[in-house]
Amino acid sequence: MEKVSALKDQGNKALSSGNIDEAVRCYTEALTLDPTNHVLFSNRSAAYAKKGSYENALEDACQTIKIKPDWGKGYSRKAAALEFLGRLEDAKTTYQEGLRQDPNNQQLKEGLQNIEAKLAEKTMMNPFAMPNLYQKLQMDPRTRELLSDPSYIELLEQLKKKPSELGTKLQDPRVMTTLSVLLGLNLSEMEEEEEPTPPPPPKPKETQPAPPKEEELPENKKKALKEKELGNAAYKNKDFETALKHYDEAVKHDPTNMTYLSNQAAVYFEKGEFEKCRELCEKAIDVGRENREDYRQIAKALARIGNSYFKQEKYKEAIQNFNKSLTEHRTPEVLKKCQQAEKILKEQEKIAYINPELALEEKNKGNDAFQKGNYPVAMKHYSEAIKRNPNDAKLFSNRAACYTKLLEFQLALRDCEECIRLEPTFIKGYTRKGAALEAMKDFTKAMEVYQKALELDSSSKEATEGLQRCVISQTTRNDSPEEVKKRAMADPEVQQIMSDPAMRLILEQMHKDPQALSDHLKNPVIAQKIRKLIDVGLISIR
Repeated sequence: MEKVSALKDQGNKALSSGNIDEAVRCYTEALTLDPTNHVLFSNRSAAYAKKGSYENALEDACQTIKIKPDWGKGYSRKAAALEFLGRLEDAKTTYQEGLRQDPNNQQLKEGLQNIEAKLAEKTMMNPFAMPNLYQKLQMDPRTRELLSDPSYIELLEQLKKKPSELGTKLQDPRVMTTLSVLLGLNLSEMEEEEEPTPPPPPKPKETQPAPPKEEELPENKKKALKEKELGNAAYKNKDFETALKHYDEAVKHDPTNMTYLSNQAAVYFEKGEFEKCRELCEKAIDVGRENREDYRQIAKALARIGNSYFKQEKYKEAIQNFNKSLTEHRTPEVLKKCQQAEKILKEQEKIAYINPELALEEKNKGNDAFQKGNYPVAMKHYSEAIKRNPNDAKLFSNRAACYTKLLEFQLALRDCEECIRLEPTFIKGYTRKGAALEAMKDFTKAMEVYQKALELDSSSKEATEGLQRCVISQTTRNDSPEEVKKRAMADPEVQQIMSDPAMRLILEQMHKDPQALSDHLKNPVIAQKIRKLIDVGLISIR
């Protein structure tokens, strides 16, 4: 059995260091020697889950329960695997089965609460997001008239996008009426009930199992706790050397409790001795896994390792350990810290890649390819140049010219806008933007852009000629309705407007009753959308 124990320890160390394959190998080898060891199956289940092999994790968890059905950890492993597989209902049942075997298991209780919350969130419905919302409201006489009010349409769209704001809108009688229609209820009758249903009697509070009293603990654990309390007092007073002595005594009295090692690590963290802090955290994790410590304590130690790397600005290592911590137990604080480290690392990598000299080389290669008419190759070189020097406005202008040649006008517009943002006085940014808009036959916007270019340089031949072309094209255009629609629907802004049910209803009302236009134009949001549709030629006002 010594070899089994050694393999298990080796597997635990491999698992905590992120070497999942090695951990699986060690646990598997140990199981060939001791095939009825429920802890080995449980640990291998955890390793498989970290690896993403959730079916294998589930199989090992089931074997754990089969060998030791009264052990709560087996049910936690099984429920976690089921949750990863998307089988939330089965995970809930597993937590319930585990609590029948071990009613006081806090980890199972928390797991059940979390899974119930996920199931509730999954089944929760927002009545304002139903696909036939406007048809349903149009068919009911209580809401039919309201649909002619632009502010009501705006209210519906707001609740559709942000159902969490419903509580702040309930004072509006229109909201109550709308809910009555959508939910098929008569809320006014419900409000008139003379005798409200008495609330159910309060449930008796669940009595949590009391922690073991100090007099019930073995003598060594009593001494360890006293040393820990003395250590905590010294830690709070920043007397770190005294704190370390007391924690060290606590470890000697009770070497099976990882908390004392974690406390020592916290002291070294405060002292800025991060290597020693990490060493103690790793040792604490090994002790915790060996003695089936709560996952939250393991996660806390891993998070401290991550924080130590973060303090040293070793963000890659910090992210690795934060992710390990989140795998054990997910907390908002660690998640936020991990995201912060990822953001910093990404920015560092982006900055490290910047090299103006290499950017110039790529730009020259792009210019050569552009002159030869090889626009895809030119675009590739300009894109690399932008990565190497993202603050050079001229690079965005050059790539916009490529996109225009390749008829990718939306991408050309995006690059022109970035060019103008970086260098507002660079006239080519405006003339190329105008050219892209002109190619899209959005002559109104193109004229505005050419006009801005002329404000910067009144002698710009490119801007003057572009403006003249747009004026002529605007007055002489005679596109077929199909061409107008095809061109307009290529614009993402138009696509968004036309896919909006509220706008479709407004356009239908305008078609039936032209006088409704003046009412809708009072709403600045709707007015802006209508003007956009007029500019692209989808609707005309006579």
